[in-house]
Amino acid sequence: MVDTKANTVSPIPSSALAIYAHPDDAEVSCGGTLAFWSRNGCQVDVVIGTTGDKGSSDEFVSTNELVCLREQEIAQSAKLTGISAYHMLKYPDGAISNDEVLREKLVALMRKLKPEVVLCPDPTSVFFGQHYYNHRDHREVGWAVLDSISPAVSSPLYFPNTGKAHKVEKVLLSGTSYPDKWVDISTALEVKISALLCHKTQLRQDPQMLAEVIRQRAEEEGRRLGLSYAESFRQLIL
Repeated sequence: MVDTKANTVSPIPSSALAIYAHPDDAEVSCGGTLAFWSRNGCQVDVVIGTTGDKGSSDEFVSTNELVCLREQEIAQSAKLTGISAYHMLKYPDGAISNDEVLREKLVALMRKLKPEVVLCPDPTSVFFGQHYYNHRDHREVGWAVLDSISPAVSSPLYFPNTGKAHKVEKVLLSGTSYPDKWVDISTALEVKISALLCHKTQLRQDPQMLAEVIRQRAEEEGRRLGLSYAESFRQLIL
């Protein structure tokens, strides 16, 4: 077991920006953290890179209908987690890339919202056992966020028409193979579960079974610090 106090993200930031690829990614990756922080006075914004237009195994589903449903799910989930606002970049699934266009959009949002902490996927963590790997949208978004934060967002000569330069103090990478910081989500776990269950288009198993899986994973992370439930991150101090 590691030192709880030394390895817990502290203090709660005054503002946070979570940047992820798909409509349900933030809830999966850090939904407990966002809910806990928002309940304790943090302004939490979420950026969603894609529309989720390909997030179905039904080959006959209308993509327009799917996008509308997923937007409704986002709104429902955001109310539960206390999100201040969510920002849709509206790329099609599979078409988002770490290019200058995306980085300019991210820099503009960070300069406007001025987050103290940014959360995003760890793009260096690719393979998780034999049954899952971090696919392209997650990796592209993760690298785009990191490339936007350093050096672009804090340097006035990058994208000078997007507002005043802003220094992000901390980055928390989720889905990482090298966690070194945890957030105690014991009081927010049920909110995370409820928020995830709002994404009904993504439920491919019994909701109660999914809820139990989420609890087990949070319990496993918490056990490493002697907490009931936790979410883990790789922390970068800038």
